[in-house]
Amino acid sequence: MHKFMTLSAMLLALTAGSAQAHFQMLYTPESALSQGATIPLKAVFTHPFADEHTMDMAKPEAFYVVHKGKQTDLLETLKPIEWSGNANKGAAFSTDYKARAMGDHLFVLTPAPYYEANEDAYIQQITKAMVNVAGLPSDWDSELGLKAEIVPLTKPYATWAGSTFTGIVKSQGKAVPYAEVEIEYLNTPIDLEQNKTGSLIFKAPQESFVTLVIKADSHGVFTFGIPKAGWWGFAALGVGPDTEFKGKELSQDAVIWVQAKEMMKE
Repeated sequence: MHKFMTLSAMLLALTAGSAQAHFQMLYTPESALSQGATIPLKAVFTHPFADEHTMDMAKPEAFYVVHKGKQTDLLETLKPIEWSGNANKGAAFSTDYKARAMGDHLFVLTPAPYYEANEDAYIQQITKAMVNVAGLPSDWDSELGLKAEIVPLTKPYATWAGSTFTGIVKSQGKAVPYAEVEIEYLNTPIDLEQNKTGSLIFKAPQESFVTLVIKADSHGVFTFGIPKAGWWGFAALGVGPDTEFKGKELSQDAVIWVQAKEMMKE
């Protein structure tokens, strides 16, 4: 829930039984590949745990991949799709990417600001996701100097369920002390062929468990214990320098996605 949310909007959200935590999703099934492959990527603006509303995305401002320090523009590869959530349908985007070379493929998506009517404000979530090929590390901890950025201190694609993920919140290369970080679990299976989510997997015992909230320390560093295998989204709220868009408040957030895995027997 964003800091600029008005009291009336907060009451409306609570009445509706939703914390209204927005997450820009950049989904692919697997973040750690044994060998190169062509992978699907889905860009969806949603509420990953409750899946009670899918927001319409406009064409993103930027979308690219970084591999061994080289940046490749992917914006024109994005194709508009209609995404079906459990409650409604929304405009989203899809592409296929040839993740053939060994190493890390670091994807960065800068969506167009989204107008949230309940908050009478805009949200822009600059999002990072990574796919590794064949175990060779290359770019996973790269700092890109984004307006809003979470730089991982733990490999986002090599995390066991039950271990921890650590990151540092930055804005244009500078650490953001005491940044507020929202965390949500992707709580539905994803149907890549039909562009839709499946039924909810887990039920929250109380509203506070839908969107978890932690604070970074005085150096912008945070750590979270990951209790379950799957995809986890981390969103540092309002850390970017841009605070206004079209005459209204803007929350410029940093998002990163982390995939945790269960330990397997031989």
